[in-house]
Amino acid sequence: QVQLVESGGGLVQPGGSVRLSCAASGVFYELDSMGWYRQTPGKQRDLVASITSGGSTNYADSVTDRFTISRDNAKNTVYLQMNSLKTEDTAVYYCNGILFGVHYWGQGTQVTVSS
Repeated sequence: QVQLVESGGGLVQPGGSVRLSCAASGVFYELDSMGWYRQTPGKQRDLVASITSGGSTNYADSVTDRFTISRDNAKNTVYLQMNSLKTEDTAVYYCNGILFGVHYWGQGTQVTVSS
């Protein structure tokens, strides 16, 4: 059974930084893609950033130049470095992994940006 476990969420002040981590277990192949989505009440769960096993990245326009995604293929772990945080970045962040076209999701971790 594939499981994704997130860590690193919490409370941070505007302009601050946090680093999210997500480790996949029960996976016997490299995940084709890993990424992060976020969701706030009343809104759709939207892609923040993703990265393929080959290292190609994709970012939402709102986070480009502030967030950086990376992964360790051997560990099937993905990271999201979040800098220059804004209050509008407040959301539940979900780890996502894709293997053979199947999406797997973590339970989410809350990131709150507030003074």
